[in-house]
Amino acid sequence: MSERRSPRDAFLTVYGRQPVAEALADERLRVAHIIVADGAHGENLDAILAAARRRGTEIRHRSAQQVKLIAGNGRHDQGVAADVVAPRMRQLEEFLGDWERRERDDAPLAVLVLDGVTNPANVGMILRTATAAGFEGIVVPRAGTAAVGPLVIKASAGVAFRAPILRCHTAAGALSALTEAGIVVYGLAGDAGDRLDRAELSPVAAYVVGNESTGVDPELHPYISQWLSIPLHGGVESLNVASATAILAYEVERRRS
Repeated sequence: MSERRSPRDAFLTVYGRQPVAEALADERLRVAHIIVADGAHGENLDAILAAARRRGTEIRHRSAQQVKLIAGNGRHDQGVAADVVAPRMRQLEEFLGDWERRERDDAPLAVLVLDGVTNPANVGMILRTATAAGFEGIVVPRAGTAAVGPLVIKASAGVAFRAPILRCHTAAGALSALTEAGIVVYGLAGDAGDRLDRAELSPVAAYVVGNESTGVDPELHPYISQWLSIPLHGGVESLNVASATAILAYEVERRRS
């Protein structure tokens, strides 16, 4: 059953006066509109409104409560939010449909799936790394994973705006769709017997990285064809999920290139 497309599948919402001002100041970004709370005021807000008018950005006025709901944050919106166009963000279902329709012979495909990665700093760093390594898609489920908001955007150094983010409701739903499309799924785990640097990897694959503390949810295990580990020495038991993902992403990129 297809998921209904949400406005959040087209825009990344930033809130707070400094993040909104920075988005308007970046000419590479297209700000669809800004939302201002009724009664909000201040010199910095005046500067934001002036910048929006210069760029021809629509200004919408809403109640303070509505702005809090739009921002999804009750404390730090400072009476203003902005919806920034994310041109490479789309639904996973749409991405897979396009991939299945195009000529796929000898065309590699690398998709990353986040499962329960709740720390926004880790999500941001993962988006930056996987985009830099050339992954075609990064699945960020709406449930169980940090929302792509200002903290994630900051940690990604702005790459989140142009990252190939794929939206779906859950990681389990994502893996079901990926395996149904014939894409081999690998899981990253510290205790896996097969080393990432020695395993034979399919050129068309999805890679799952799990929660910072507990790893990949057992619910996802049936979808995973092979588990991979990163060799560790010196008594180190595990790596931060963003660090582990960086090693994974560049091992995949090395083999592709």
